[in-house]
Amino acid sequence: MDTAARTDQTALIEARALCKHFPGVKAVDGISFSVRPGQCFGLLGPNGAGKTTTLEMLEGIQAPTSGEILFRGAPLGADFREAIGIQFQATALQDFQTVGESLSMFARLYRRTTDRDELVRLCNLGEILSRDTRKLSGGQRQRLLLAIALVNDPELVFLDEPTTGLDPQSRRNFWGLIETVRARGKTVLLTTHYMEEAERLCDEIAIVDHGRIIIQGAPRTLVREHFPPAVVRLPADAWPAGEPLPDYARQAEHEIELHTDQVPPVLDYLERIGAGLTALRVETPSLEDLFLKLTGHSLRA
Repeated sequence: MDTAARTDQTALIEARALCKHFPGVKAVDGISFSVRPGQCFGLLGPNGAGKTTTLEMLEGIQAPTSGEILFRGAPLGADFREAIGIQFQATALQDFQTVGESLSMFARLYRRTTDRDELVRLCNLGEILSRDTRKLSGGQRQRLLLAIALVNDPELVFLDEPTTGLDPQSRRNFWGLIETVRARGKTVLLTTHYMEEAERLCDEIAIVDHGRIIIQGAPRTLVREHFPPAVVRLPADAWPAGEPLPDYARQAEHEIELHTDQVPPVLDYLERIGAGLTALRVETPSLEDLFLKLTGHSLRA
């Protein structure tokens, strides 16, 4: 047996050469990765890259066209549903039902459940237990959906773009909840469009494009492997007319980027050639920069 075909004995869940074909479309085209117990693993990519389809196969909702999914080293079995929790990208809650009633309804679907009081405290639902689910704010709704995903005390939690549509404060509050969930020993597999979210929460990421993984690893490690420590950015119209770009510079759509190990010499150079420095920014390269470099388009395209 070759290395690619060998089961990862350290993995909680493993995807092996997953493919999913629809008429005229290869939504997922040979994706392989594994997630270790206690890890937060992120699938990143633009809309239509195959993230949600991959997640749905791992959740057992869609059957792969080809490939294999292993949970604790074995094919998905009858006990898999009891061992996982899912927060879908979009979930319809029962109308005319309170938050507390919704929790109770979903808890009755499982043999094992999380202590209700503990779950209410964890997801900060105490003040809204009697509220109609139709009257929840975006952040409150997402906290309820997370509680529903955790109601059976799962070993593995799937989160499909859990903070899409939330305001920045609600998004950061939700990140804190996910970190608390992880601190309790849960394994998390999430998809996201938000690079800051992935950098904060994920131990490992895989960037997916056109149904394939184009790069995988720890977020900061991947960025360090592809970029120097700093990037100096200034508007394209701040560059002197007729001045050629140096080898370490790149022209994006509306700005010039200069990647460097040493910022002061770059600033001296820009001042010497008469570049406009009013809107200059010095930043640490990010996952967004990495995705642009690898694919040539924005992660949210």
